[in-house]
Amino acid sequence: MIVEIGHFALVLALLVAIFQMVVPAYGAQVRDPRLMAVADPAALCQFGLLLVAFLALTIAYVTSDFSVVNVANNSHSTKPILYRISGVWGNHEGSMVLWVLILTLFGAAVAAFGRNLPPTLKANVLAVQSSIAVAFILFILLTSNPFLRIDPPPADGNGLNPILQDPALAFHPPFLYTGYVGFSIAYSFAMAALIDGRIDAAWARWVRPWTLAAWMCLTIGIAMGSWWAYYELGWGGWWFWDPVENASFMPWLAGTALLHSALVMEKRDALKVWTVLLAILTFSLSLMGTFLVRSGVLTSVHAFAVDPQRGVFVLGIMALFTGGGLALFALRARDLRQGGIFAPISREGALVLNNIILTVACATVLVGTLYPLLLESLTGDKISVGPPYFDWTFGPLMVPLLLALPFGPFLAWKRGDVLAVAQRLMFAAMLAVVIMVVGMIGMQRGPWLAPFGIALGVFVMAASLSDLAWRVRLGDVPLGEAWRRFVNLPRSAIGTAIAHFGVGMMVVGVVATSAYREEHILVMKPGEQTSIAGYDLTFRGVAPASGPNYREELAVFDVSRGGSAVTRLEPSRRIYDMPPEPTTEAGIHAAWRGDLYVVLGDKQNAGGYAIRIYFNPLVRFIWLGAVAMFIAGAVSLSDRRLRVGAPGRARRIAAAPAE
Repeated sequence: MIVEIGHFALVLALLVAIFQMVVPAYGAQVRDPRLMAVADPAALCQFGLLLVAFLALTIAYVTSDFSVVNVANNSHSTKPILYRISGVWGNHEGSMVLWVLILTLFGAAVAAFGRNLPPTLKANVLAVQSSIAVAFILFILLTSNPFLRIDPPPADGNGLNPILQDPALAFHPPFLYTGYVGFSIAYSFAMAALIDGRIDAAWARWVRPWTLAAWMCLTIGIAMGSWWAYYELGWGGWWFWDPVENASFMPWLAGTALLHSALVMEKRDALKVWTVLLAILTFSLSLMGTFLVRSGVLTSVHAFAVDPQRGVFVLGIMALFTGGGLALFALRARDLRQGGIFAPISREGALVLNNIILTVACATVLVGTLYPLLLESLTGDKISVGPPYFDWTFGPLMVPLLLALPFGPFLAWKRGDVLAVAQRLMFAAMLAVVIMVVGMIGMQRGPWLAPFGIALGVFVMAASLSDLAWRVRLGDVPLGEAWRRFVNLPRSAIGTAIAHFGVGMMVVGVVATSAYREEHILVMKPGEQTSIAGYDLTFRGVAPASGPNYREELAVFDVSRGGSAVTRLEPSRRIYDMPPEPTTEAGIHAAWRGDLYVVLGDKQNAGGYAIRIYFNPLVRFIWLGAVAMFIAGAVSLSDRRLRVGAPGRARRIAAAPAE
């Protein structure tokens, strides 16, 4: 009965979504406040119905109701409760329910917290947002219904893919979807403003908190996926430029550009056309990611293996909203009034440079991701575009971006003094030079550009701290006064500094682990010893073990350094009960200077086991940097000027009439 209630709630949500799509939009057109006012309760009702449907499916998983086809195909009675719950979104059908639930959550948030939005803009935003919900609820009901029954039900289920039975994968998809879907609000704001013909600095201020919330969730979602791949797949890497990885990275790049562009628009009433276009393209890239994962065109550990006919449906949705958005943009763009003028050397100029580099970088990733697919569809030839392409296209673009990044916060609006800023950054630059020289002296082998890359990351980190020190006049005023100034700083400024510091940390981690990684692949017998990166590893042997729903071979390595015991690593090879598939569990010793990473391979005919050992220097900086960026987004959102919602009427900037 609970499953039928969930199905019925999903159908009702479709009807409410259609109502919300049509009535408020018509009310905005005829300027009827009563019709526009129905958008708020409709958005809240739609979210409530989707929540009922999602909870009904979750209950079916938790109680192991194998009369539901989706549960029988993706769950098993022996799974721990965490993975029964995560199994809800560990498959195509259930993940789409979560996708639409998050979509309606953002619509409900606008309805609840956007009290100061102009009525016509709010009505159009919620109508556009609901049109996306209509499309995807129809997609679920027509092609991907998670509530279908099977009679007679099987005695047990097929189980969840073993590599998805992991804590990081339990939380990775919800954060990732929140990022993907969150950009729909920026799209809806852009479309609503284009329909209304009014785009100004106040619009940018309304849209920026929603974009920031989506960006921070996408940031931590991508980081969780990278962390999971690092320790679960057993290949010792943190990023492979997999097409599905790229599908989440491209909206992140475009969303980062959108955040900075909206800042210029809010502060200087400039870059209107570009900001609206970015809002459309960012969500379009999110839709493209949904298509790539669910169309069957990719074979990836990250992709859902689904019927390609479903991909055609998603492709139609993508074409509708991307094509419709760009068509409306083309019709209205020439009517958008341009904003303030600024010099190339200014904060606006730095943010424009940021936008140019990020969008070009996004384009290089797009080409590398789609070109093999297009070539195969046109000629049948299969090629692979791997890390070398991205290293030689994406990597060089990041160098000028990172060099310019520290200058932006110091430059004045409208016209800046680059020499004065260079003086303020002198300490950060000197520290980076020292790090680079020490790195070149200390490393007796190449690659010789690696110290420069690490120094660049240190420069960004030190510059972000210099920015805060300059704002509070550290060293020029007593410490008590400096602290008072820090407490009174806008939280968005603190968030910016933390985010830039996180970027620097990631750069240091990426360069260090890419350039100085050590790898040993060998066959070891019990009692044998090997050394790597100053560690001595003694192989003690392999013993059988078992878990709640798996059996495993557990290897034991005693690790010492300089004759002193450090830790014991226990990598393993697991076979799950259902489905009976093998997985690899790496043994990892984490330290600030790097990770010691051991993987157990197959038993060899001549005796012993194949062993892979890696040392990844400073690899933790990658994920710590992402966490810092997530925290930075939360700090910025806590700024009273950036709280989710809109500025009060007394503070609202008058909208400029369209020409």
